[in-house]
Amino acid sequence: MIDFVNVKKAYPNGTMALKGINLHIDEGEFVFVCGPSGAGKSTLMKLLLREERITSGKLTVGEYDLSELSEFKVPYYRRELGVVFQDFRLFPKKTVFENVAFAMEVVGTPRSKIVRRVPAILNTVNLSGKQDSFPHEISGGEQQRVALARALANNPKVVIADEPTGNIDPKMSLEIMSLLIKINKIGKTVIVVTHEKDLVDYYKQRVVMLNDGLITEDRVGGMFNEEV
Repeated sequence: MIDFVNVKKAYPNGTMALKGINLHIDEGEFVFVCGPSGAGKSTLMKLLLREERITSGKLTVGEYDLSELSEFKVPYYRRELGVVFQDFRLFPKKTVFENVAFAMEVVGTPRSKIVRRVPAILNTVNLSGKQDSFPHEISGGEQQRVALARALANNPKVVIADEPTGNIDPKMSLEIMSLLIKINKIGKTVIVVTHEKDLVDYYKQRVVMLNDGLITEDRVGGMFNEEV
């Protein structure tokens, strides 16, 4: 499904963010990506989102070879991905329904399908009854659930969550993580970038540890070192 083969990424200022990583993620896996600040987590995500190009090596996601992907095909590739950010990135003047629907509108989904699908997705993330609310009228945890619903709008194969619990309280963090586990169990590949040790330990999924641009650990079961 996802293959990094000796992937290196150097930035124009000379920083070598990734120093030759090899990583395989199967379809339907759940993976935590962890590591200290500057370890290469953000770069790895940017490469997966095709916001940055690799410097050398090979990176494939499904049928897409990101090493060779043309700019024309990038929007089509990104439709395979659902992305959840730490800062929610909701439209403040759009309702919950409109925020989720927007992701479908930009790819040309018929209105009839949007009207059917959005309530179903909101139900999946436990937001039934909130579709007419605006972001400022709901809690931080609910806003993150809207962001998650939007990530699911176009039925992506891969869901990438970048520090999804960074701006919400511990109780809501568990709720968001439980929803991501639920989404994984219905067949989505889920990648969660996080520094929250307690969550990683609690859910005991596969953990890929990055440090100084290299994968230093790759195991199942959580429990990464305190100093990280």
